[in-house]
Amino acid sequence: MISILITSFKEPDTIGKAIEAFTKQDIDEAYELIVVAPDDETLSVAEKHGVKTFRDPGRGKSYAINLVLPELKGDVIILSDGDVFIGGGSLKHIMKYFRHKNTGCVTARVVSADSGKTMFGYWSHLMCWAAHNLRAKRMRKGKFLECSGYLWAFRNKVIKRFPLDVGEDTIVPIMFYLKKWEIKYAEKALVFVNYPKNMKDFLKQKKRTAGAHDNIKKYVAKKRIPRMKTFWNEVAGGIGLFTYPRSFKEFIWTIWIFPFRLYIWLSLFFNSKLLGRKYSDGWRRVDSTK
Repeated sequence: MISILITSFKEPDTIGKAIEAFTKQDIDEAYELIVVAPDDETLSVAEKHGVKTFRDPGRGKSYAINLVLPELKGDVIILSDGDVFIGGGSLKHIMKYFRHKNTGCVTARVVSADSGKTMFGYWSHLMCWAAHNLRAKRMRKGKFLECSGYLWAFRNKVIKRFPLDVGEDTIVPIMFYLKKWEIKYAEKALVFVNYPKNMKDFLKQKKRTAGAHDNIKKYVAKKRIPRMKTFWNEVAGGIGLFTYPRSFKEFIWTIWIFPFRLYIWLSLFFNSKLLGRKYSDGWRRVDSTK
């Protein structure tokens, strides 16, 4: 059996499409579908679609997942968000990896739903392409890889609780990996995502992601786990990004992403190392992605 958990925060306009993308999947397994949200608007739409709902106290995504985790009946738990939608056949591509008894976690391939004709839209496609190549490469070599919170899955009853001040899509795969489970990349399982469409929201989202990832070292020594998202990994992979542009304009846009990524890393260093400000769980809305 599968437990599908969609976490959402003030997304009444998108939660219906997110639910329908799951209910249209052709799968052999029985499943339960639960929408977790702290707000009436989202829960009301979910209830109209006939799925289970769970009201969380509004303290954040990780807190909500930890709260509902003991109640989930599935052998495999699939997590997604209320502002994304999955492609046809995605669940089948994920579940085939769980036929292997050593598989602990499986992550899907993230695809930008934005137009590539604007700079921010182009950046979203570029970053999705780079993330796909990195995960596919590490998968081929049998290396550890981090999951994407937009669509991923893990075996139930292995991890009963996880920290709240680090991204769950990173810390949970690490916890599985340290228990000798394998992490797989289902590149044919697609999840379509809307990305920030202005600089303010772009920086806000990326700073939050970087901050959540930075807290990993509180729980796992660097030597025990090969990290994917580091400043030096980005530097090493930066040259490869220039194989993606197909026009002079895209080439210029590719150049422009570097100073902004550097700003994000410098901001993380300043806030974390110098000011001691750390990421904490909490619902934060990025309006231009809705």
